[in-house]
Amino acid sequence: MTENGGQKESKWITTVIMSTAMQNHEISTILQRQQHRVRYSDSVEIGSVIFSLSGVAFVLADIQDLLRTGEQQFLDRVQKFINIHRNSFLVLSAALHGPEEWNIMFRIQRRFLGSNLRIIPVHSNVETVKFMLTIAKITSKPRADDIRYKMAMAKVHITEKSPKSLHKSEIWIESINPN
Repeated sequence: MTENGGQKESKWITTVIMSTAMQNHEISTILQRQQHRVRYSDSVEIGSVIFSLSGVAFVLADIQDLLRTGEQQFLDRVQKFINIHRNSFLVLSAALHGPEEWNIMFRIQRRFLGSNLRIIPVHSNVETVKFMLTIAKITSKPRADDIRYKMAMAKVHITEKSPKSLHKSEIWIESINPN
């Protein structure tokens, strides 16, 4: 447990649904080591990682595999994925994101512009898990409600303080420029 502003924060653990093809994947192992409940399914898209309690889904792809299998086949797979999952992310992995990799990401972004797909470039499986857990955690129901509440309180605080500050600045401006 860590200290967070005087409050103890418990470890966040969730259920993750993954495609059966990822059963022996390093990402599955990392999630299990962190005590997350990992379930496998043949009915989800290959390369899918779904955080059902958070309402987010990730499809993982290696750019080199994408180059080998063909871009159109991959784009069709991604289209099917975003048609199923409302809050979807494409995690594109490459050891190095050079000009060719950025060009592929640009083409994918252009193809899915206006859709609910967000693209995350990563370099390693550890980085992939870190990003997925961060997104899943902040979109989970209790955390999202807490964040919304804190933002609403900040808005109220700003609104309450603004007129006083504005009033003080108007008085200051009038004292400088009495016209």
